[in-house]
Amino acid sequence: MSTLDRWLPVWIGLAMIAGLVLGRYVPGLSGALARLEVGGISVPIALGLLVMMYPVLAKVRYDRVAAVTGDRKLLVSSLALNWVVGPLVMFVLAWVFLPDLPEYRTGLIIVGLARCIAMVVIWNDLACGDREAAAVLVAINSVFQVVMFAVLGWFYLTVLPGWLGLDSQGLDVSMGQIAVNVLVFLGVPLVAGIASRWLGEKRRGRAWYEEKFVPKVGPWALYGLLFTIVLLFALQGEAMTRRPLDVARIALPLLAYFALMWFAGLLLGKALGLGYARSTTLAFTAAGNNFELAIAVAIGTFGAASGQALAGVVGPLIEVPVLVGLVYVSLWAARAWFQTDPFGEPLPVAKGRAA
Repeated sequence: MSTLDRWLPVWIGLAMIAGLVLGRYVPGLSGALARLEVGGISVPIALGLLVMMYPVLAKVRYDRVAAVTGDRKLLVSSLALNWVVGPLVMFVLAWVFLPDLPEYRTGLIIVGLARCIAMVVIWNDLACGDREAAAVLVAINSVFQVVMFAVLGWFYLTVLPGWLGLDSQGLDVSMGQIAVNVLVFLGVPLVAGIASRWLGEKRRGRAWYEEKFVPKVGPWALYGLLFTIVLLFALQGEAMTRRPLDVARIALPLLAYFALMWFAGLLLGKALGLGYARSTTLAFTAAGNNFELAIAVAIGTFGAASGQALAGVVGPLIEVPVLVGLVYVSLWAARAWFQTDPFGEPLPVAKGRAA
């Protein structure tokens, strides 16, 4: 592993601290960053995510995608976890942990509805998951997000609470807004990744592309991740330091959610015989969320100073360190549960067994 990969938790921790310090002690910074928006999308965060996603999507071997689309176990499991289990789990956790805080509760439910289409490719790559499977699952989530987000928002915030005799809130979000979000955060880097591989292999061959080009652009994924983390913490650094108890209460159901969804995905993949690479891809795509969409919807519907918006922002601030930790758990599980080495090295032979 490179120095950047080996010390990633340290760099992420430093990026979080830097963002908090900038947001808390640089006057007007968070407001200036918040104003840099086009169509409800933060331009600095969009740039960070595009830089983060492009190298990973450029590594994908798109000629292998057909093998993924034929894996019905993987596709059905992913759809069930993302669009049935995930939103329901977040709904239950939000009501269990925040019954007296309706704004934060609504914000968490919105986070649960926004399935991940961006940062998951980083976690999957770090955990040596199946890149082609991740690309396919992210694309499927994108399509479902455009079609189902508003419908599920209406169901979980209005219909289901009414059936259960609970408080309800509406959600005003258009398919156009969701489609723009998907186009920016998935469409642009996906097209760039496909074009890079096609042009690179056509002009210089696969060996050059894999051995020369990919290693050069690869580190930029983590540079983009660290840049995005600094921005996220800078945007809400002041709010987080002013309301630490609120942040802690929002964090508890999020911690439970990420752990439950990740372990459910990994164990389901193992039970279905998907192997380590696809099981870990299933786990990370189930646990991750599209924080940019959740934050944009919360701000657009309830306002930038609302509790819903704060809950949306706390989402990725908890998700990043938790899923980084789960990358290491995943690499441990490769050996302990799947009897394989994620880096392709031979496993040591147990004592008493033939070599």
